[in-house]
Amino acid sequence: MSDPQRILIVQPNWVGDAVMASPTLRAMRELYPDTHISYLLRRYVKSIYTGMPWWDRLITYRTGKSAGKAGRGLFDLAGRLRAGKFDLAIVLPNSFKSALICKAAKIKRIVGYERDGRGFLLTDKLLPAKERGKFLPTPIVRYYFGVSQYLGSRSRDLKLELFVTEAERNAGVKVLERCGLDAAMIRPASRSGKPLIMLNPGAQYGVAKCWLPENFAQLADRFIDEFGATVLLSGSPRDRRIIDAVQRHMKHAAVDLSNKGIDLGSLKEMVRRCDLLVTNDTGPRHMATAFDVPVVTIFGPTHPEWSETNFAKERKVAVNVFCGPCQKKKCPLDHRCMTRISPMAVFGESMELLGKLARV
Repeated sequence: MSDPQRILIVQPNWVGDAVMASPTLRAMRELYPDTHISYLLRRYVKSIYTGMPWWDRLITYRTGKSAGKAGRGLFDLAGRLRAGKFDLAIVLPNSFKSALICKAAKIKRIVGYERDGRGFLLTDKLLPAKERGKFLPTPIVRYYFGVSQYLGSRSRDLKLELFVTEAERNAGVKVLERCGLDAAMIRPASRSGKPLIMLNPGAQYGVAKCWLPENFAQLADRFIDEFGATVLLSGSPRDRRIIDAVQRHMKHAAVDLSNKGIDLGSLKEMVRRCDLLVTNDTGPRHMATAFDVPVVTIFGPTHPEWSETNFAKERKVAVNVFCGPCQKKKCPLDHRCMTRISPMAVFGESMELLGKLARV
């Protein structure tokens, strides 16, 4: 089969999944160096792809109420894609809708995993790993990578990779300035000797993923007491309540990024500058991995195998409970998978990554 002239790659909807797709996107460009490659993605995650050298065009769309106002419904989007005259569509998300859009766009070859009842929409159906009718936990980064291997890629490079544009770098510096911090004194050219540590206490997936605010507060205070650290609190507007709760429980002051005009692009630059990230199992975790920033990830209801990246500078903290990992967004019991994780345990893993000894 001859190489396609125009390829459409339908991208994941979540920040973490989008980052974990980066090895596949890199492999696809290596496989088709001269082919025109477009990415179809939600506008929300666009900044994950900015700066990447592997695409020729980004096609964005909106969802929800904003999509209706903008006239970007399913059929309108399919029409936009038909105009692109794509020879091949690679569908990374598992959703029925993502395959249907490609079919409606009259793309002749559509490659993806047979999930969500969409097999009849695909021309090339990859079978996900299953046992006794249930999907086996498979690292998403390898799951996506299987598509590029199916198409002929010989790459074995699973390293996550992100890029920061000059505009995003400048936006990050402005956020630091609004926080009263001197960008010149902060990593990657760190000269102060005091670590910059970001805490990410929220999670878009659901409250079950969230470690207790008082635990984040205790951890933050200890970072300040032991290391003289500058502690950043990261989150979206929907995380306002949990960020406020963390600050209420703290003895010291932390820097609240959520009200300093930060967006996904400037967040990349902020994460890149940090000496350590402590987070729930959320997107910024994979951003840290992509920028080679040490990260401690706190796991509750989610199975670590799904999002495994084998990052040497990551430490995972979890406790075994009879009911987990349940993959639920809201705990129907007492949230024991999170409440039984102590600040001491998370601090210990953080110390190892920071390479410093705390005063007892």
